[in-house]
Amino acid sequence: MEWDATSEAIFVPSDPPRDGVLALWGGEPGPTPVELVLPAGKSFRRTKVDAHVLPLSEAIPRLLGLTEASPSLRVWSAAVAAGLNLISRGRVLPAATRANLDAWRVGPLDGADEELLRDLAAALPPEAHALPLSGLKRVRLHSPETLVRALWDATADVLVRTPAARVVAGGPAFAAPEPTLLGEESVAWLADLAAEQEAGAHLQLRVEVTETEDDFAFTGVLALRSRADPSLVVDAATLWDAPDAVLSRFGGQVEAQLLIGLRRGARAWAPLGRMLEAAAPGELALDDDEIVDLLDGGRDGLSAAGIEVLWPRGLFSESVRAKASVTPSPGSEGQAAFRLTDLLRFKWQLSLGGAALSDEEVTALAEAKRPLVRLRGQWVRVDSQLLARLRQPRGTLTGAQALAAALTGELRLDDEELEFAAPPVLDGLAGRLREPGSPVEPHPDLQATLRPYQLAGLSWLSRMTELGLGGILADDMGLGKTIQLIALHLHRRAPGSGPTLVLCPTSLLGNWEREFARFAPKVPVRRFHGGRRHLDDLEPDSVVLATYGVLRRDRAVLSEVDWGLVAADEAQHVKNPLSVTAEELRKIPAAARIALTGTPMENRLTELWSILDWTTPGLLGTLEHFRRTIARPVERDRDAGSIERLASTVRPFLLRRRKSDPDIAPELPRKTETDRYVPLTTEQATLYEAVVRENLAVIRESKGVQRRGQVLKLLTELKQICNHPAQYLKEKGPVTGRSGKLAAFEELLDVILDEGESVLVFSQYVQLCRLLETRLTERGLPVQVLSGANSARQREEMVSRFQGGDVPVFLLSLKAGGVGLNLTRATHVIHYDRWWNPAVEDQATDRAYRIGQDRPVQVHRLIAEGTLEERVAGVLAEKRGLAESVIGAGEDWITELSDDELTDLVRLGEPG
Repeated sequence: MEWDATSEAIFVPSDPPRDGVLALWGGEPGPTPVELVLPAGKSFRRTKVDAHVLPLSEAIPRLLGLTEASPSLRVWSAAVAAGLNLISRGRVLPAATRANLDAWRVGPLDGADEELLRDLAAALPPEAHALPLSGLKRVRLHSPETLVRALWDATADVLVRTPAARVVAGGPAFAAPEPTLLGEESVAWLADLAAEQEAGAHLQLRVEVTETEDDFAFTGVLALRSRADPSLVVDAATLWDAPDAVLSRFGGQVEAQLLIGLRRGARAWAPLGRMLEAAAPGELALDDDEIVDLLDGGRDGLSAAGIEVLWPRGLFSESVRAKASVTPSPGSEGQAAFRLTDLLRFKWQLSLGGAALSDEEVTALAEAKRPLVRLRGQWVRVDSQLLARLRQPRGTLTGAQALAAALTGELRLDDEELEFAAPPVLDGLAGRLREPGSPVEPHPDLQATLRPYQLAGLSWLSRMTELGLGGILADDMGLGKTIQLIALHLHRRAPGSGPTLVLCPTSLLGNWEREFARFAPKVPVRRFHGGRRHLDDLEPDSVVLATYGVLRRDRAVLSEVDWGLVAADEAQHVKNPLSVTAEELRKIPAAARIALTGTPMENRLTELWSILDWTTPGLLGTLEHFRRTIARPVERDRDAGSIERLASTVRPFLLRRRKSDPDIAPELPRKTETDRYVPLTTEQATLYEAVVRENLAVIRESKGVQRRGQVLKLLTELKQICNHPAQYLKEKGPVTGRSGKLAAFEELLDVILDEGESVLVFSQYVQLCRLLETRLTERGLPVQVLSGANSARQREEMVSRFQGGDVPVFLLSLKAGGVGLNLTRATHVIHYDRWWNPAVEDQATDRAYRIGQDRPVQVHRLIAEGTLEERVAGVLAEKRGLAESVIGAGEDWITELSDDELTDLVRLGEPG
């Protein structure tokens, strides 16, 4: 018949068991009616189904070869497989049926077999055991366990019939394929066999150890325990000399029981077979590999075969636990500072029962030739892989690698994760880094009162620099990173401490100079910038201000000074680890290094690596190691374990405070953020659809780098169209009546200016800023534009005019004006277009929303309805959250979208 895998199935027992059949119903109707009890509304009733019936000899191979099947067929398949396992282990017995016919059945079952029987029965769906008991007026069903057991017995009765059965049964019974009626002798033999099973013996294998001064040996001793009297245990070696009174308590035929049990045990654990070769089975010499095999799985196999394995008390009860560790560098014990460049020797820290092993004991283990070792008065099993590890030379680790391992509790070495145990000096350092630390009082020369969180920042900076470790002060923009660094310089100012070098963008030179003059007027400050720059006659407690451009040109000159402290302001300028700026910065000698940035990571984790590898070299390993083992699992897989390991490593070296933190929020007024959705004009919509159509056609035919470039071109053009058609078409005008954003912008601006407020307007495009400047100048509004083309002096003059109230509208390109400016005159911030990186937008907003701002700040974001701007805005909230767990945002994710996903993102659709 054709096998219908979607049909339900039920096993129908028979007498003799081998005549049982598998009935399939519910699919294509079959020729055989089978009575079942099936649901009928809210009750059950007897009904007959037209089933296909298979003899068990045909059903067994089909059940074992199932791929797709109904729930009932799957359970019956598992039940047949379990029955075959029992038969292969010799769990079969001869029996008589109710009709006094010969039959084989499965048994005896041990505890594990009984549990499996219960599990299979519980897994049977109702349709698989809806078989009523015959001969009863009242409907009663076969129990699931009864049906599974009946299937096992039938399987044994079909498969076990071999000519060899004649030897045991003394006749054709239990061997012939056809049922045989049992005579009186066979019935009597079965009764004796049942009595022997009831009053027979359990086999035991007892492991003993013999020790000499130089060596040791293991022996397996076979014994029998009486079922009738479990307290009676006799070693097999002495059983032959035991009196008849003792032998009788094992139920007779002791030799046969012993040999049958041994044969069954030898199939489960091969070494036991050697006892069968002995004239009188009793003892078995065991080598180390056999003992290990017995520990690993052999004892479970013997238990399933009915042989109990006994171990001497305490033998192998403890195991050796291994952790990676390092030896402290000479003289580092008790030192306050820990040098990241120290080379530490790798070592294994082993423990037994929670107590650490001595170096001599570890050496002895490494030299051991056997996996079983006598250690501290007990026998211990040592994993062969551990022994191989102990013998393998590991070399050295840097102090930075060891410190990272101490913070996470794990050491990754040669792509292997090892548990790490830090030596006391390193463990103490890791503990100090995790704790808040002692407060530091500001130097009397500091002409300012630090806020509580700034005092905490000074204490953290002081501790990190004193330890020689460096760190990243990553407070939100406007929370006073500059004054905390000034306070740190004053705190560290002491004979021999060395001068401080501050590196910053050109636009911030004046700001740093003014802040030092304001808060620390006694500190000599020098600009290392311009044509006459020099470092002659540098005072020990002085501060030198230099730009990243000067660093690239004059790094050799800067390297001639032994700096006590080097600070990198707006440290995202060295976020590219392969850039010349980053490479030159690493070559500047310094006792301590501090990075100042509100965005330690903008787009990728490698940016965080680049900054940290300067402040705390080696902490995150090499760039390639970091990319492979941390960045990819975090950024691609969002692996929780990798995120936690990275956070545990980085957290002590990065101080991050936000304006929303409970202890900082009271210091600032309220900030309100509003998204303003504006419609496109007809001209914008026409241009938008044309650009989408043309670019998507090219993108579908492109691959690799060319496709990524084409996608970025599409995004740029669409954003420009959403801003203003004149920007996309590179026109100077006219500008009015052509852009929904411009109309909304002018309406919003009128309200702001009517209230006498000042506003910052950010765009990533200088050309757009110029278009807006033209339009606002036409209206007679005072306005100024800041871009990268302005010199440092011009920037300072613009800031001064705005802060003085002379120019209420300040247009800024996001790249040039997003950092380093204090523009607290503004109470409104307008993002005309989106950078699509929340961290960068927040930095720009923080030009107005910072310490010193005493009025509420309103942030307005203009978004073109029905465009990719509206769809991406929904994604940015998620991206902002991911950045908090060290995953960046940006536009790269868009370039990886499929053609269909990209089409859906950029299509011009209905608003909302």
